[in-house]
Amino acid sequence: MTAAVSPTNPKSVIIDCDPGVDDTLAILFALGSPELDVKAITTVCGNVPLEVCTKNALKVLELAGRTDVPVHPGCDRPMIGEPIFGKFHGAGGLGKLVLPEPVTKPQSLHAVEKMAELLRAAKADQTTLTICNLGPMTNLAVLIKLYPDLLSAIDRVVSMGGAYRIAGNRTLTSEFNMLADPHAASIVYSAGLNYVALPLDATHQAMTSPERIAWFEGGKPGSPLAATHELLSGWARNDPKRYGSDGGPMHDPLVTVYLVAPQLFQSELARVFVECDSKLCYGQTVADWYEQSGEVPNAQIVQKVYADGVFSILSERIRSLSQSG
Repeated sequence: MTAAVSPTNPKSVIIDCDPGVDDTLAILFALGSPELDVKAITTVCGNVPLEVCTKNALKVLELAGRTDVPVHPGCDRPMIGEPIFGKFHGAGGLGKLVLPEPVTKPQSLHAVEKMAELLRAAKADQTTLTICNLGPMTNLAVLIKLYPDLLSAIDRVVSMGGAYRIAGNRTLTSEFNMLADPHAASIVYSAGLNYVALPLDATHQAMTSPERIAWFEGGKPGSPLAATHELLSGWARNDPKRYGSDGGPMHDPLVTVYLVAPQLFQSELARVFVECDSKLCYGQTVADWYEQSGEVPNAQIVQKVYADGVFSILSERIRSLSQSG
C-alpha cells in the first residue's frame, strides 16, 4: 500500500520533464509543497531541444532558490525517428518570460543513470520513488530496458500524456508527448508498473481564465509568483470552439498537484495501448475501458478535474514558495 503523503512523510519524486511553460509550473508547485521531496530533475528532448530544456530547468531552480536539486540531461531524440518540438512555448521554451542565464551547471551523469542510482538506493532502503513524467517517455523507456531489476522501487509513474475520449492536440488523434516518442510510451505502458495518466481529457478541464490568473497577482519582480503570472498571462489559445472557453489548458502541473491533492481528480481504470505503426493514428493512445482486449487494466486514467481547486492550491503553493525565498 502506498504510504500517505504529508509534510512529515514526504513522497520522494523524480521529475522527468521538458521545460516548457507548463513544466515550469509543475516544478514550482512541487518545490513549494512539503509533501514532495524532489530528488532530481531529469530532462528529455520534447517541447524544445534537450539543451534548452536543461537550461530552463536550471533557471527554474534558481528562480525558486533550490539549486540543491540536481539537473541531469537525458535523451536528446526519440527512440525512432526525428525529434518534433512544441508549438506554444516559444523558441526559448518559456513563452515571453525571460529568466537570467543559469549560474549552476547540469550534472554530467546521464538522466537514466541518475534514475537508476536513486532507484538502487531506494531499493536498498526498502523504499520507493514516484516518477513524475511531464514530457516524452524516452528516458523512462531506456531505464526500463537497461535496468528491469530496479523497477520494483518505482511506486508509481504519474504522467501527463495521451488523449482518449477527445481529439489529439498535435494530430487528429495524438497528444504531443505521446506523438513525440510513441515507441517509448509503448515500452513504458507494457512494463507492468503502476500508472496514473493525466491526458487531454483531464487537462482541457483545467483552463486558465482571467479570474484564475488573478489568483497569481501580487508577486515581487523576480519571484516564482510573478513569473507564474507572466507565464499564465501568455498561455491563452484563443480557441473557445475547441476548448469550450477562452484561456489555455494547464497540462503538466496536474501531475504534481495530483500527488498532493488526489481528491481533486476522478479516474477510471483501463488498459492503455499506444499506436506505433499507423500513419493516420501514429502516437494515439487507446484505452480498453471494458476489458475487450483480454489484457489486465494497468492505468488510472483521470477523466474529471476540479479545476478551481487545482488553481487554488497551485497559487497557494507557488505564493508560499515565493515568500520563503
